[in-house]
Amino acid sequence: MDNETAPSSFDDIRRTILDEMRRTLNQVSCEEVEALVREVTGAQRVFVAGAGRSGLVMRSFAMRLAQLGLPVHVVGETTTPAVGPGDLLLIGSGSGVTERLVHYAGKAAEAGARVALATASPASPVARIADIVVVIPAPTPKSTKVSGDRELRSRQPMGTLFELSLGVMLDASVMLLMARLDETESDMFDRHANLE
Repeated sequence: MDNETAPSSFDDIRRTILDEMRRTLNQVSCEEVEALVREVTGAQRVFVAGAGRSGLVMRSFAMRLAQLGLPVHVVGETTTPAVGPGDLLLIGSGSGVTERLVHYAGKAAEAGARVALATASPASPVARIADIVVVIPAPTPKSTKVSGDRELRSRQPMGTLFELSLGVMLDASVMLLMARLDETESDMFDRHANLE
C-alpha cells in the first residue's frame, strides 16, 4: 500500500476494502466455483492446505465442512490420514508457488487424488497440477500479475485482498453446499464443537 495514497479515516478504509472486494469477487467465475462445489460434494474426503493467512482461511473452511458433516482434514495435522483416489486436496494460495504447497499438490496427484486450487496465479506451478482452478484476481506479495500481463493493485497491505476474497468465496461455497446437501444452520450447529 502506498502511504501517500493511504486512506486517512475508518470510513475511507471501509469503503476502500468493500470496493476492492466487490471488484475482485465480481471477476470470480461462477462456473469455477460451481466446479469446486461439485468436487467437494463428490469427494470421499476433503483435505485442505494453505500457508500463512491463506492457511488460516483454509482451516476455517475445513471447520465449516466438518459442520456440514463432510469428512475433512487439514494437511499437516497429526491426525491427517494418507490421501488417495476419491479424495480431494483443496489448496488456497495466492501465488501458487509456495514450495510446500507445490509438494502437497504433486504428492496428492501421484496418489490418485483430485487437486483443486484457489489462487490469484492461474499459470503457477500448483495451478499446472490442479484439476480445478478458481481464480481470484488480487495481488499477493509474490505476484501482482494475473493471466497475461494485467497488473493487479490494492490499497490493502500485502495479500489482504486475496485472503479476504478467498474467505468470502469459500463462505459462499459453504452456502451452496448447504443447499446441495439439504443442510440447515441448525444441523450445522448440532455438529459444532462442544468441548468448550
